[in-house]
Amino acid sequence: RAVTRDVNSDKARALAAAGAEVVAADVDDAKSLERAFAGAYGAYCVTFYWAHFTPQKELDEARSMAGAAKAAGLQHVIWSTLEDTRKIVPADAMPTLMGKYKVPHFDAKGEADRFFRDAGVPTTFLYASYYWDNLIHFGAGPQKGADGVLQFTLPTANAKMAGVAAEDIGRVAYGIFKAGTRYVGQKVGAAGEHLTGAQMAAALTRALGREVRHNAMTPEAYRALGFPGADDLGNMFQFYRDYEAPLNALRDVARSRALNSALLSFDAWLAKHKDRIPIA
Repeated sequence: RAVTRDVNSDKARALAAAGAEVVAADVDDAKSLERAFAGAYGAYCVTFYWAHFTPQKELDEARSMAGAAKAAGLQHVIWSTLEDTRKIVPADAMPTLMGKYKVPHFDAKGEADRFFRDAGVPTTFLYASYYWDNLIHFGAGPQKGADGVLQFTLPTANAKMAGVAAEDIGRVAYGIFKAGTRYVGQKVGAAGEHLTGAQMAAALTRALGREVRHNAMTPEAYRALGFPGADDLGNMFQFYRDYEAPLNALRDVARSRALNSALLSFDAWLAKHKDRIPIA
């Protein structure tokens, strides 16, 4: 069953043609979610912070999903969450944003975990990694430097960062559902590979057939870039850099592959999608 705001969109029609039962609902309308969840075994619940840049809205959406899951009597929910960095990062380690957050698009999801626990919904907490698809859709691909050579910006110094193909997240979630109740109550990370910025730049060089250098700017410099969300992302990259070991331990590649045998490495993802990466 596929839940969408617009059952007549091209994507919704494609899902219907592929055999999905397409139902209308809106994450901001709790009653519509209850109707969409009715009769289902389980649900994969995810929010999209970047549509509004508002942690409180993300919290409200998660609360609605948890309540609808409880009302519908779902037997298993997979909640797409992230760490609440405020429980990990010292207060003076990075700027506080919006008055009370360190990495807003992480923190609101982590804070929202309690809605699912408090509702008594059997829940698996799925932790995604850095989407390699950001290189296509989020302007994170290589850019020409002053000397004309392509630069791949990743403010994580020499730390290895967990990354994943967006298409693999759903496959990992499906693997969790197929395992029955085995992962209820657990934290499960989804990752295809752990790579440094230099390793990602080398992979991009091989895939694109052009030199790509790693631009290892500092998180401080990244925060100062000034585009919407730059401070949030700068803090995120600092979090990835400074807490490499625990973040990657949770996002275990072998466990992801056990749940999803088709798991892509970064090289394999590039082989499929390199031509979609815009080069400025």
